[in-house]
Amino acid sequence: MCGVRISISGGRVITDRGNAGADPLERVDLRRLMARTVGRRATRVGLIDGPLATGHPDFSDASIELVPARNTLATARASELAYEASAHASSVAGILVTRRGSSAPAICPGVTLVVRPVLPSATSRDPGTATADDLAMAIVEATDAGTHVLNLSLALSAHSHHRHQALRDALDHAFRSGVIIVAATGNEATIGSTVITRHPAVVPVIAYDLKGNPARLSNLGHSIGRHGVGATGEGIVSIGPGGMRTFGGTSAATAVVTGALALMWSEFPEADPADVVSAVTRPASRRASVVAPLLKAWGAYETLRATRSVPGGTSG
Repeated sequence: MCGVRISISGGRVITDRGNAGADPLERVDLRRLMARTVGRRATRVGLIDGPLATGHPDFSDASIELVPARNTLATARASELAYEASAHASSVAGILVTRRGSSAPAICPGVTLVVRPVLPSATSRDPGTATADDLAMAIVEATDAGTHVLNLSLALSAHSHHRHQALRDALDHAFRSGVIIVAATGNEATIGSTVITRHPAVVPVIAYDLKGNPARLSNLGHSIGRHGVGATGEGIVSIGPGGMRTFGGTSAATAVVTGALALMWSEFPEADPADVVSAVTRPASRRASVVAPLLKAWGAYETLRATRSVPGGTSG
């Protein structure tokens, strides 16, 4: 096992009282796409995070599948130690698959959410961390469970140039399988990259505030700026322990991007994953900024619609 740790990103909420009434989903032009569709059950969205509090009433209509960790001790420890990890996973899932009408965003409640817990691991005393090998195994298992879009609202705990071969191999496996991985860059206000954010299978996500400016805490980098995207990581309310809570940072922003990709894949299920990613990230060969551009979800949808037929029966 390698010694690098995985840490939850987005635990802090970025606040801006001057924009309290702003809509974080409208900022990324996602409401029109949400009005068109709730997603399709055949679209499978993977969530690698903590154990999910599936008993929350706002998840009552959601299609949720669990991929248990092969190491059963990880699941046992999760039930004892992972209060914050569970809260984090539930907040991310609340952005994605709560029922429409919930206080949570409920971007794509019609999809199938495939949950593969990785926090905490059997080898960690900290419920907010896991090893890179733990994450690699989770990526392989979520990929093999048939996911189309895989949400990683977690990040390597420090920018690293180590190869982390098992993790690289897992990302390669996902790439060959046509999985789009959406990964948080982290909230350490640093410049750099990791084996995750550099990988071609990954869409790295930074957080923006409600004014449309990059959040101060988001990690940035050249590979992030070239093939990443940003989304609102502020002003979001989602599922929390015993009720609702504010939730932000790159974890929340990553879930917003995942939800947008899931809706577009639901509308264009025969699309090539690279075309879906390109529509969202708007790649530019000469883009030199370390800051990824803000998501424009409806524009991405129109880009795909211009060249593809939309199947019927997906609107909600």
